[in-house]
Amino acid sequence: MRMTLTLFGAFILACLTSPAYAQSQRGQSTADVDLAVRLVEVQANPKLTQELFKAGQQLATICASCHGDGGNSVKPDVPNLAGQNPAYLLEQLRQFADGRRRNEFMEGMIKVLKSDEKIAVVLFFSRQGVIGNKAAANPALLVKGKDIYTRNCWRCHAQDGHGNGTFARIAGQQPVYLNAALKRYRLGTGTRTNALMAANTKLLSDADIDAVVAYVAAMD
Repeated sequence: MRMTLTLFGAFILACLTSPAYAQSQRGQSTADVDLAVRLVEVQANPKLTQELFKAGQQLATICASCHGDGGNSVKPDVPNLAGQNPAYLLEQLRQFADGRRRNEFMEGMIKVLKSDEKIAVVLFFSRQGVIGNKAAANPALLVKGKDIYTRNCWRCHAQDGHGNGTFARIAGQQPVYLNAALKRYRLGTGTRTNALMAANTKLLSDADIDAVVAYVAAMD
């Protein structure tokens, strides 16, 4: 782990010396910046948005080993980041940094990023296309999954599964990751609990979860 983080530190240093990142430093990047406010400020400035996007493209390279090129994961238990809502993704970075979400590797990486670097990464991933799960599924399973989604999920995650700044985009998400996440919410185990998710999953059987995951993973 220490070697990995050392390599990550070296990579960050290289990125920080890039022209794109140097240009982005006209904006704020100190540790005490309100990330949500800073994101709105950046998005209101097209030139700064583009500068940070370019910096994020370089910074995101280190994420590819787990989350895949452009945020389309090739590991079934690791979520896609491509197409994710930037405000939502930025909040997850904040939660990893302060311990509300726990993953030692993620915590170590995020803590070395300055505010504008975090925004740069989420801007990059939010603009990437989602490849999604194009594997054929049992039509009956998809019908069942759509019914469950319509009853339990769309009010937060939207009809198209794209979510918003508060709730995650789940359309095209990794099915193994989704399945495990829903079962953790149902059991209320682990550090990432959520009362709303628990309420909406507590009556779902494993077969129900399989169905809704198949439907969501196949969404564009």
